[in-house]
Amino acid sequence: MKSNGMLLEEKNPGAGAALGILPGGGSFYAREPGLGIVNLLFWPLSVLWDPVSGYEGSKAINYDASRVEIKKKKDREVAGLDDRLRGGQLSNDEYLAEKQRVDKKYDY
Repeated sequence: MKSNGMLLEEKNPGAGAALGILPGGGSFYAREPGLGIVNLLFWPLSVLWDPVSGYEGSKAINYDASRVEIKKKKDREVAGLDDRLRGGQLSNDEYLAEKQRVDKKYDY
């Protein structure tokens, strides 16, 4: 997604890793409060794994947010094509060609 310019970045993985040094910080940043509490209880030992949790959790949040946003954009474009087909502005062949272009555009 990043190479196609479609990555939506809600969370900074570097910040998640840096916050992992704090007691439970990386997990809380990555929206994993249960793991954050466990890491808080096991601090300072959790410094060994919580930066990784914060980093990976941030990347997962970004991936999920990107997938949702890409699906919304694709659905809007396909709905527009459907409207144009129903309105007689596109033939079936044109519709299929445009739909294929949209599918390729949002393929990740």
